[in-house]
Amino acid sequence: MHVGIAVNPVAGMGGRVGLKGTDGKVTEAVERGAEPRAPDRARRMLERLAAVEPDAAVSVAADPMGESVVRGAGFDPARVVDPFDGEPPASTATTAAHTAAVVRAFAGIDGGGGTGARGDATAPADPVDLVLFVGGDGTAADVAAALEGTDVPMLGVPAGVKVYSSVFAVSPEGAAEVAASFSRTERREVMDIDEDAYREGEVHPELRGVAHVPVADDLQSSKQTASGTVESLAEGVAADIRERDGEGVAFVLGPGSTVGAIKDELGFEPSPIGVDVWRDGEVVVRDATEAEILGALGEENMIVVSPIGGQGFVFGRGNPQVSPAVIRRCDLRIVASRAKLDDVRALRVDTDDPALDEELAGWVRVRVGKFETRMMKIV
Repeated sequence: MHVGIAVNPVAGMGGRVGLKGTDGKVTEAVERGAEPRAPDRARRMLERLAAVEPDAAVSVAADPMGESVVRGAGFDPARVVDPFDGEPPASTATTAAHTAAVVRAFAGIDGGGGTGARGDATAPADPVDLVLFVGGDGTAADVAAALEGTDVPMLGVPAGVKVYSSVFAVSPEGAAEVAASFSRTERREVMDIDEDAYREGEVHPELRGVAHVPVADDLQSSKQTASGTVESLAEGVAADIRERDGEGVAFVLGPGSTVGAIKDELGFEPSPIGVDVWRDGEVVVRDATEAEILGALGEENMIVVSPIGGQGFVFGRGNPQVSPAVIRRCDLRIVASRAKLDDVRALRVDTDDPALDEELAGWVRVRVGKFETRMMKIV
């Protein structure tokens, strides 16, 4: 098989520093101390691809869009395009136009202009069998637009903050498995949202395109934006939290409407897509970054989070502020409406820490009502 690998080096950088995304916010993310997420996600995918499909032919773009990380994983790729004309920018200066140029070269639409792994050929004569991109919904929209009118399929390695589209694998390793094993494709939706509106708590997914995507079990579905009533659930959880007031327990309350109802029941206006920290009867941090959450933790801490409707992700989609460092210092309570759980076969985690993902896997008790719980498996 022949894959083209494109890495958006800024994807997901805004998540842990509380920006809910990186569109138009790269400079601010850097100023807040954000570190690149996409290269490590690419490395994990490539290491698995090397294990399951070691003879794959790989085409790449010049750095910072993937060449070094591909070589570091043991592949001997052909550089088929240099969208920077020999003058690579800082990783934070790549643009949608760069992504489009790379993908069009992979699809055989434009010439490459770069040099191969041994200083020989430029663009391949034939399109790649699959474009594997590392990014989020904005990157997916750029890739889909560049592939419009072709039959070349695309598959996303999730590295963004939100990941609403149904063109992504459930994990970097899952992307490698799909790439190595798929035999047919289907048309799937590429969704994105206005990140400025999202930061204000308004979620309006917009269809940005339709793309050919491999058919596989390890693809995530599109997100649902609402899933049933949660009033009695919120009442019960809020009562449990109030019982701990005065004990110094820090409650890390995740984003979303379900946990938002708990925040309402506690008597404060939630940051609807942010993380708030409650301790001893009051909010101690609103819309917290990873660093602010860590600074608010004490000897006893608890995360309250709800899986994403339609996808089942508990960590790794929409809440990167709740990082592995935070999770390891907290107990976990998962809450969800019955309707939300009816729409997912299993729960998932994608924390950027594979060892932690393994520790979290297994059967967990999910609060679904004022007193009721349901057993669900994290896979």
